[in-house]
Amino acid sequence: HPGGTIDKLEAIAGFRTDIPVDEFKQIVNEVGIAIVGQNATLAPADKLLYALRDVTATVDSLPLIVSSIMGKKLAADDDCIVLDVKTGSGSFMKTLEKSRELATWMVEIGKRAGKRMRALITDMGTPLGYAIGNSLEVVEAVETLKGNGPADLTELCIALAAHILNLAEKGDYATCEALAKQAIADGSGLKTFADMVEAQGGDKNWILHPENFPTAKYSYSVKAKKSGYITHVDTESYGVASLLLGAGRNTKEDVIDSTAGIYLRAKTGDYVQEGDEIAVLYSEKQSGFAAAAEKLLSATEICVNAPNKQPLILDIVE
Repeated sequence: HPGGTIDKLEAIAGFRTDIPVDEFKQIVNEVGIAIVGQNATLAPADKLLYALRDVTATVDSLPLIVSSIMGKKLAADDDCIVLDVKTGSGSFMKTLEKSRELATWMVEIGKRAGKRMRALITDMGTPLGYAIGNSLEVVEAVETLKGNGPADLTELCIALAAHILNLAEKGDYATCEALAKQAIADGSGLKTFADMVEAQGGDKNWILHPENFPTAKYSYSVKAKKSGYITHVDTESYGVASLLLGAGRNTKEDVIDSTAGIYLRAKTGDYVQEGDEIAVLYSEKQSGFAAAAEKLLSATEICVNAPNKQPLILDIVE
């Protein structure tokens, strides 16, 4: 539905994710981090297998998911790997049981390859943060690094960072959590991300001043049809709604509109009045607004009683 991680990063002007291994290593050594995609020299078979999965409708085959994810991780020769395994309506695995099975397989494969492994199973039955789309999500990530991000996204980022630091023997979990929080508070996390963007050909001023990101030509307000609590949303349908706006691809040849997407004004657990704005749709063309709004509204359940609060991190597999 919405673009993947690489599509999101390529919303940054000039940013390159398909870079040679030697350059990748140089950036890691100089900056401390690089984010790259599969390419001709890193897990080259994965692209061919993924294309085959697309045309044979086997994208959701558990063995193929495992081999695709872990093939790239092992090809990169990481020492420590923390996986964020989603569960719920917005993920491949709709149930906690299936997500736990996926996480267990991946952790076991990593351990057999001599890696330190951990997997967090996290809730994707409700949207993470408020932004859905490419530029919108990058801006939200930057705001999170500035300390202004949504509470749920901030919580998950700190937890993932703390777990990888812990695996890398930087201290017990509490110490590592404090290190992650400090990187946000002192601005070092934001600076490192900006330096990485620059090293990979991007304009770091877009990170330091996210108002530089282009905005969509058109916007459309989606309003609640009745009063009550948002008790459940079908997050997969939210993703499909963003696809209708141009944030993803229907075919491999489609060009992604990096400005397209959805910004939520209300999420699961929030109380809304009839007529309140619950989301704003963005796109370079108006033709997708009606269908996307209908998809989003039909995926949003509003009831009299407030829902039970669900934890963000549901399980840890190691």
